[in-house]
Amino acid sequence: KLRQDAGFVAHIEGPTYAQPLYVENAAGGKKLLIVATEQNLVYGLNADTGAQLWRASLGAPVPLEKLPCGNISPLGITGTPVIDLGSRTVFLDAMTTPDGGRTKQHKIYGLSIDDGRARPGWPFDVGAKVEAGGVKFDSAVQNQRPGLALLDGVLYVAYGGHYGDCGDYRGWVLGLPLRDPYRYNAWVAGARGGAVWAPGALVVADNALFATTGNTVGAVTWSGGEAILKFNAGSSFNATPTDYFAPADWKTLDAQDLDLGGSNAVPVNLSHGDPARLMVAFGKNGKAYLTNRTGLGGISDGVASLAVAADPIITAPASYSTDDAVYIFFKGQGIGCPKNQAGDLVALKVVSGTPPAMKVEWCARQNGMGSPIVTTSDASGSNPIVWSVGAEGDNRLRGFEALSGRLVFESGEKAGAMTNVRRYQTPIIAGGHLFVAADDRVFRFSPP
Repeated sequence: KLRQDAGFVAHIEGPTYAQPLYVENAAGGKKLLIVATEQNLVYGLNADTGAQLWRASLGAPVPLEKLPCGNISPLGITGTPVIDLGSRTVFLDAMTTPDGGRTKQHKIYGLSIDDGRARPGWPFDVGAKVEAGGVKFDSAVQNQRPGLALLDGVLYVAYGGHYGDCGDYRGWVLGLPLRDPYRYNAWVAGARGGAVWAPGALVVADNALFATTGNTVGAVTWSGGEAILKFNAGSSFNATPTDYFAPADWKTLDAQDLDLGGSNAVPVNLSHGDPARLMVAFGKNGKAYLTNRTGLGGISDGVASLAVAADPIITAPASYSTDDAVYIFFKGQGIGCPKNQAGDLVALKVVSGTPPAMKVEWCARQNGMGSPIVTTSDASGSNPIVWSVGAEGDNRLRGFEALSGRLVFESGEKAGAMTNVRRYQTPIIAGGHLFVAADDRVFRFSPP
């Protein structure tokens, strides 16, 4: 049981799409909550009280009317930052303008988690430096939506386009060494589109990085779109069938704008069966795709696919493992639900076997477009609960039993409802509390 904590007062200036981040031992031993907003404001908040410990302003965001297309107003920090505890630095991408929107710049910042000050050598101006495959990065038509990732001292930042698909935008994945970001590596889609734009973070598994991509535009041969891509050290992509998966009907998906890149992929490790190390991706065609992670298979049917939603799946999924199965939770209007069940939060069960199989385990109503998380009561995984917010719906927090979908918590219509929680927003559990970022404040839910 949780209650909205009225004693926690944390005011911010949004809109806010990025997930909050938590640091247990910040300056002075304080517990720190880091929140980044579309106003290009980054807040260091006291996680016990909500009081502002520091605030960093990274320049003016770009007004929506100054963009060639889009649906975020203004456009500043969208993707969830990442923290490197070794250097006590938070890294993020901000869309900025020095002249009211005429010039658009994507800059990657490194800020001290202790006081919000910029680290030496940062920010990195993406548009001024980055090119790959004969393509120069164009900040005006690129947006940075996925969460950032760190692996072996390299910062990974991915880009897609704006809502409306304007201009010659591409999917990009940058790998920037923390010690010298100017020695970057970059992958760019081989045709217009191929965007990396899922709201969840880039996936780290098997000492590699995985990204999902959206539709390419006008591609006659496969050019990196509608796919799961595996990147090795830096941002090195080997275009061999072991390092990518694209459905056999990728051209049809391209033509119908049915991206595979609306959700980040989910690693699945099963206890037995063949294959046992898998990856699950979701499409805007409402399908779940199961692939072999040790050899993704190139253009193929993969291990299995299943229609699981009646609408486009755009979400940051969450997962929970048992001895013989993995459950994946995502936002979507479920189909194939058990009798007398329906809703916009779905649990997909991946079952061990040769080959493994998928089924819709349960469907429930979260009444909005939030992305779920899973909590357990101890390190052994007992009492798993799925939490999600009715973002841009009723803005209420709900908890569901992970294995059955039974509703076990629902915040009140007045005392527990939140204001202006943006789509795909993901809560965070830290220090025994659950935090949700909205446009004008951060809400905290605590045990009674």
